[in-house]
Amino acid sequence: MPHDPTAIRNVALVGHHGAGKTTLAEALLAATGSIARRGSVEKGSTVMDFEPEEVARRLSISTSLAPFTVNGVKVNLLDTPGYADFAGEMVTALANVDLAVIVVSATDGVQAQTEDAWRAAARLGVPRVIVINKLDRERADFDRTLAGIRASFGAGVAPVELPIGHEADFHGVIDLLDDTATHYDVRSGATAIDGTVPPAGHEGPIPDDLVDEEHTVHEQLVEGIVVGDDDLMERYLNGETIDYAELEKSLAGGVASASVFPVLCCSAASGVGVDRLARLIEELCPSPGSRPPVLATAGTETAEIPCDPGGQTLLTVTKTFNDGHTGKISLCKVVSGTLQPDAVLVNPRTREEERLHALQSIAGHATAPTTSVPAGDFVAVPRLNGTRTGDTLAPKGQPVVVPPPTLPAPALQVAVKPATRADDDKLMSALHRLVDEDPSLTVRRDDETHQTILGVSGEVHLAVTLERLDRKCNVHVEREELRIPYRETITREAAAEGKHKKQSGGHGQFGVCHLRLEPLGRGEGFAFRDKVVGGAIPRQYIPAVEKGVLETFDAGGVHGYPVVDIAVTVDDGKAHSVDSNEVSFKMAAALAVRAAMAEAGPIVLEPISRLEVTVPAECQGDVLGDLHSRRARIVGTEAAADAGYQIVTATAPTAELTRYAVDLRALTGGRGSFTVAYERYDAVPEHLAASIPTLAG
Repeated sequence: MPHDPTAIRNVALVGHHGAGKTTLAEALLAATGSIARRGSVEKGSTVMDFEPEEVARRLSISTSLAPFTVNGVKVNLLDTPGYADFAGEMVTALANVDLAVIVVSATDGVQAQTEDAWRAAARLGVPRVIVINKLDRERADFDRTLAGIRASFGAGVAPVELPIGHEADFHGVIDLLDDTATHYDVRSGATAIDGTVPPAGHEGPIPDDLVDEEHTVHEQLVEGIVVGDDDLMERYLNGETIDYAELEKSLAGGVASASVFPVLCCSAASGVGVDRLARLIEELCPSPGSRPPVLATAGTETAEIPCDPGGQTLLTVTKTFNDGHTGKISLCKVVSGTLQPDAVLVNPRTREEERLHALQSIAGHATAPTTSVPAGDFVAVPRLNGTRTGDTLAPKGQPVVVPPPTLPAPALQVAVKPATRADDDKLMSALHRLVDEDPSLTVRRDDETHQTILGVSGEVHLAVTLERLDRKCNVHVEREELRIPYRETITREAAAEGKHKKQSGGHGQFGVCHLRLEPLGRGEGFAFRDKVVGGAIPRQYIPAVEKGVLETFDAGGVHGYPVVDIAVTVDDGKAHSVDSNEVSFKMAAALAVRAAMAEAGPIVLEPISRLEVTVPAECQGDVLGDLHSRRARIVGTEAAADAGYQIVTATAPTAELTRYAVDLRALTGGRGSFTVAYERYDAVPEHLAASIPTLAG
């Protein structure tokens, strides 16, 4: 039976790798009866991590979805990767949910990807709750972790639960809203995750040693809640006790407005607090229908699309799966309307119609037939051949587009080549198939270096991409050194004569031209000047001279690289009334260029990139030192919008940045990020010129 949007909750689990998101997802599914047996990340048996690359690494790589039901409400739970290489998956998930559950390890506290997830949710305006997980682990500390959360995320962080017990004795949760305690029997099988069902909690007394603390924190929580409601505030100040239902309603309003961020506690492994988390998601998470309308574009106009099941049907494609057995499946979110089987919608990007034959619900990699799907819900649709991740499917005659979220730019450029000729034939189509699944991956063919370049987020992202290329597409590639697109120019004037003469019976070939080369300013490109007088070279052959010069420059100078920033003047020459032709003067120009280049002080130019590096303030010194070692020039530094971060602007040779993403991550503990763009070409320093490979034969 389809759910009304008011009875749907869309939630993403986000946070740092190792915080326990996938284990928590598995526990939530088991606690709510959505699965009969709980799987284990260690054994590769979870619902959410099903790709072979995930099972082998014990690491979430792709966002996966599985629903559960609590109090008649359907919760679409999205489990996202916490590893920095797959941040694009996290951003895409956040753009399609109504609540982010930030999972924080009680042993490790706030980490790099915790902060990234928080910032991404804030940019997208997504409400947040925080779950302190792993409270049953050795070295777990709720108070220390809460203090770190407050220091990182500031105002609005409000604990609504307190743990009962410490480390291995963690066995219960105190509800600060209604002054009750929930206890769990975790004495047997608490850490035997695989196959167990999280225990249900039962109400019990608040331990004596926590009564005073609970009362103090309860009062702080109530004051923090009522301050956002004038009526509640007045009643509270008049000494009235605000009941649980009113507090919860006001708290839910604060969550929806992203002004209050409740902190919960649990252990996904033992199950303590998991059932409470499921209920609180249902109670505190806004429904799709209560969220602001989605902004879409229709030509040059902007449209607001409310989550209305009675409206026109509009879908966005949030993810694409390709599997050898089931084929292509598109995971879509119904933005508006109610999707029915065999609906025909139009992809505004391709302008092609797509018939949605079979609608399926999805849980991990398992699918099941479904029928009507209302606005706010997710649906899997097979065989949408022309549609890819990020596309919109709109009604006929209404080319409405919901812009996809902006993903992090690839931080690492890597060159690959096919291992065999058979692989060469399939390589580009296979790579574009992977891009359909993973939009954070980019593919391009560099026409200058003749290399296939993959843009990835890091070494792990690259390794996973190559494994999928092998497994899914049966295409094998080898990594090769990335070639830098150097250029060549001259440093002084030089002149030379080129003479082309060929006689082989009948009409021959004859052409002579005198060229003068002069250096231009950096970035000025090429200039050709005709100073021939007296008809030494007939007018009809001057274009052939220019063409010969350009073709020679493109083919490479003394060092074999394309030639730039030179003015060429043709000022004299000779022609033959019978044997001269365009080919003769093209050849003569080429000979003159090569001779003059050799005498004009040729140098190699290297591409220079402009960097904007965002780093924690405490890492700024290390980052600046590293940039200096890469021959960078620091343009300036300034405070970033995020407190405690600095933006360093610099220029650096592109050749020095091929592995900068990996090194910056190591320097900053994963907290640094950067953008890079081509800026200009500049001369390679003389002491390094000998190390630049020469392409000329």
